[in-house]
Amino acid sequence: MTHPTDNLLRAASWERAVSVDEDAEGRTMFGHFAVFDQWTEIDSTYEGRFLERIMPGAFADTFESKRDGIRVLYDHGRDPQIGNKPLGQVLALREDAQGAAYEVELFDAGYVNELLPALSAGQLGASFRFRVVNEQWTTPTKATRHNPERLEERSITALEIFEFGPVTFPAYASATAGLRSRTDEFLDALSDPMFVARFTERVGIDVAERVIASLPAADGPAQNPPTNAAADGPDVTVTTTPRATTLVAKALSDLTKRRLS
Repeated sequence: MTHPTDNLLRAASWERAVSVDEDAEGRTMFGHFAVFDQWTEIDSTYEGRFLERIMPGAFADTFESKRDGIRVLYDHGRDPQIGNKPLGQVLALREDAQGAAYEVELFDAGYVNELLPALSAGQLGASFRFRVVNEQWTTPTKATRHNPERLEERSITALEIFEFGPVTFPAYASATAGLRSRTDEFLDALSDPMFVARFTERVGIDVAERVIASLPAADGPAQNPPTNAAADGPDVTVTTTPRATTLVAKALSDLTKRRLS
């Protein structure tokens, strides 16, 4: 089976995935949205079922070359009140011994201030949207402690980050260590015209059309997209479909009408 590699979401719900430090000069949100070499079961309608881990060095290139294009959003722009508004300015993105660490200077804005009580109380997890750039797959021949069912194992050695930020995480059995797949939720959100419109505003019409074109049709079985489909960048060539173009155009039209009303 060929597993999707683009526009995937992972949520980290371990303690202190998101923390806030408030002082006289401002407020800094910090934490880790991924840890290294930690096996996690991915059980997704779209992605399939397998074990996954992220290897040290996987974030190095994207943190260096893509940092200026990475945005900090609440719930990937899905919140009806906050939408696409960025939460703050990225101060640092780095790999450390634990995993992918970040520091963000939060804006002094009403929509950010409304999140502060939940952030300060540790009630939010962290999530990121990414594309797999390089991976290694193995099929175990015998059961192990971390893989008693002998599921396929994916080791991600390089990836590209598009956005990250706090999310209200659901209960998850491996919350202290693992990453939960939220890709199915992202696909469900693309059935909401308002989310499609906001997503299009953020990434551009061409990218939004490529994302939707790579997804399974609403009235048909899921299809694995091309491995280079739907990335947030001009260097990816994917043929769009009339369905994708129509959905994006209608979503933008509906958003415009709401703003004018």
